Amino acid sequence: MKTVIIHGQSHIGSTCHIAQMLAQKLGGETTEFFLPGDFGEFCCGCTQCFIKSEEKCPHYKKLLPITQAIDEADVIILASPVYVYHATGQMKAFLDHYGWRWMVHRPDERMFTKQGVCISTAAGSGMRSTNKDMEDSLFFWGTAKTYKFGIGIAATSWNSISEKKKKQIEKATDSIAKKIIKRNGKIRPGLKTKAFFNIMRLLQKSGWNEADAIYWKEKGWTEKKRPWKK
Repeated sequence: MKTVIIHGQSHIGSTCHIAQMLAQKLGGETTEFFLPGDFGEFCCGCTQCFIKSEEKCPHYKKLLPITQAIDEADVIILASPVYVYHATGQMKAFLDHYGWRWMVHRPDERMFTKQGVCISTAAGSGMRSTNKDMEDSLFFWGTAKTYKFGIGIAATSWNSISEKKKKQIEKATDSIAKKIIKRNGKIRPGLKTKAFFNIMRLLQKSGWNEADAIYWKEKGWTEKKRPWKK
């Protein structure tokens, strides 16, 4: 099993520890990226990725190592501490660069057999909205199954978290890891993802954006082929 972790911060804090803990329980090979160190560019809104090709993005080459790691992974972990009730700015800036991969444009068929995890921590609250920031992208990429884990740690560092909280984290990551391992290689998207895909399929038949329409036609998705079927 291959896992990729995208850390929405560069310091080794509580969120990072939990993401790494889960990856260790999954076993296999893990690749990690820390934002903004490994990618810190802001989308400039040129729309070239939408109307022409993602390769026209001025940051395409800088982003490519992360894109390739996501494509090769079985499990994608997006981890962000809570910053003012949302994901970090660097996580948001990173996800902004994949708008072209949303189902409304040009999703990658490999996403429909992958599993994703959103992890967030805060001293107090805000985990639900932070996880949703990341979950939205995983869903619209077509990720087959996404798990969410957010916890208020009542601390500002991993070492200062109570033993009770750490046991709770161990139990939660054990549960998620078991589910992922059990479903690895057998996962398929749920009804919500399939329904949204079919709505997008109808839109693509009208060919409202040439680059997208050509992509969907070449994949055979406007006809009977589906990305989750061999």
